[in-house]
Amino acid sequence: MITIELLVLLLSLFLIAALYSSVGLGGASGYLAVLSMASLAENESIWFKQYAWSLNLVVAGLAFWQYRRSGHHDVSLSAPFVATSVPMAAIGGYLLVGGDLYDVLLSIALIFAAWRLLSGSRKSQEISFLSIPRASLIGGIIGFGSGIIGTGGGIFLLPALILGGWATEKQAAATTSLFVWLNSLAGLIGVGLAGRLDLDHGLLFSFIIAVLLGGIIGSRYGSQVSSQDGIRMILAIVLLLAAAKRVLEVIA
Repeated sequence: MITIELLVLLLSLFLIAALYSSVGLGGASGYLAVLSMASLAENESIWFKQYAWSLNLVVAGLAFWQYRRSGHHDVSLSAPFVATSVPMAAIGGYLLVGGDLYDVLLSIALIFAAWRLLSGSRKSQEISFLSIPRASLIGGIIGFGSGIIGTGGGIFLLPALILGGWATEKQAAATTSLFVWLNSLAGLIGVGLAGRLDLDHGLLFSFIIAVLLGGIIGSRYGSQVSSQDGIRMILAIVLLLAAAKRVLEVIA
């Protein structure tokens, strides 16, 4: 039965997918934020991770396709990040982290993501050289963290690439979308290997329709039209609200 809460949830997922995909993100931190504010928040942490990663596959896949088609993907930039992040994301997904610890880790991730979204933009337009060892280390750390928390890691990688001056905004979006897609797949594989993969296909299908529509609109707009300014504040507010709710629940 379709309820008012479900309709609001689907609309929220649609908007998050549109906003996140416009900058090459899958939207997992946004999905986690919204789901944690609904009655579904009573589910265990593993439930959140599975759905967030599944929706990431749809939205990040669309974003990567649009940015790659528009000529913004640089394989040499993506390779070192992906090479270490994917196995580490699978390991993180295999690990079982729940209860208050998961709430604290998720809250920290959401607050950090909001801060990075609101932080200053790069002053110089010149692209700096990023060594392969450093890129590999960053990719591995983000991949492992995203596997534990249930995100694709893009919300951490995208600002790092842009603010570090290692890529243009749209090159960073292309690399990030591929990074998110592969990490999300690795996370799901890790959960599956641990024997904890359990999805309600009916609910997942309704979620997928919502984010698919949002992802199509957002990824096309971001890759072909947008200068990618103007959405940071909205995303940051959603993340901070969800983090605040999690923190209050832990304290209470």
